Amino acid sequence: MPRATGGLLVVLAFAVLVALGHGASLAHDASAWGGLFRTRDAGATWLALNPASFVSGALAVAVSPIDPHHLLLATDTGLSRSRNGGRDWILEARDVLVGPAFAVAFDLDGERALAAGTTGLFRGEGDRWRPVRAPAGTAPAWALASSATRGRVYLGGPASLYRSDDWGESWLAIGDGLPGGRASAIAVDRNRSEHVVVVSGGRVWTSSDAGGRWQLRDRELPEREIDVVAFDSSDPDRLWCIAAGYLFRTDDRGQRWRALGAPLPDQPIVTHGVAAADRVILVATDRGLYRSADDGAQWSLLGDNLPAHLDAGMLAREPQSPTTIYAGFALTSRRELLRRAAEGGSPLARLDLVNVAGGLAFLALLLLGAGALIKRLARTHYRVSRFIPR
Repeated sequence: MPRATGGLLVVLAFAVLVALGHGASLAHDASAWGGLFRTRDAGATWLALNPASFVSGALAVAVSPIDPHHLLLATDTGLSRSRNGGRDWILEARDVLVGPAFAVAFDLDGERALAAGTTGLFRGEGDRWRPVRAPAGTAPAWALASSATRGRVYLGGPASLYRSDDWGESWLAIGDGLPGGRASAIAVDRNRSEHVVVVSGGRVWTSSDAGGRWQLRDRELPEREIDVVAFDSSDPDRLWCIAAGYLFRTDDRGQRWRALGAPLPDQPIVTHGVAAADRVILVATDRGLYRSADDGAQWSLLGDNLPAHLDAGMLAREPQSPTTIYAGFALTSRRELLRRAAEGGSPLARLDLVNVAGGLAFLALLLLGAGALIKRLARTHYRVSRFIPR
């Protein structure tokens, strides 16, 4: 092969590699591919926090109670840490946590952390992580809820509900009295760690002794149709929940509930989280993120730089600021990833056959086009070289 043609091959190969490399980074359009987003004005505007990395599923986030710039992010590909408010991220626990991370929490000191993966629980102190023994029926765990008491954390799994008072070294089952002994949502009072509210069997239950005893608190709520529950950011006696597509509020810790406003649009809808700041309500659903600025009288599906009609699997509030809220979106829903993990599915199962086939077809077309171009350049070089005196 002539040296000029060889040089063209090298240049073309380099161009293809550059194009593919840049495509991989630039192809992450945050408004289409999911990821982590933050608002500082109760949902009026949003900022994408992982623009330089491809994250197709932000599943949970924890904000340090002593440093709001210190974040831990659980994703469909692992665990990441940021110490500057999401501008830069580093991968965490790579030597022990393989595959998706489903839940994460900081202890009261802001340094110790717990993360839940496909195979179990992992405890972090500083930048070092190690496995801890997970109680039966909690793998893969879907929720970790820390409290205002140092070392205390609540753990929700497929078939059980537990509490630890020594940050995961030992666990106490607290599901007695709940339907099936488990909960599908957990909310902890950030000021009184003994006060816990859960959704179990589609109903609201409260405890004032850290899960020792449970009381049913769903009077005037649609029976067995409650999806999520959350404490209010300013009033510890006020709770919010979504039931049968409607927003409900109680001002006496569940003694009496009342419906507010209009139902969420696009019914039927699956809700994953609710957060309230003043009269602004945010609801994370399988269709995206909805916002109301008038106690639910009117709802709008948020767009702009947020993923529209993509599963919004979680909402998390910054402890120091009631109007600073994080939202996570995923191409494959958190529930689906949890189901696959419970069934022993490989993380590669996230890639469905359609996406794989589409990617391979594109690569094949790219290679065919490159081959045709190289062949044409080689012929042109041969024709020209015949008439060039040596």
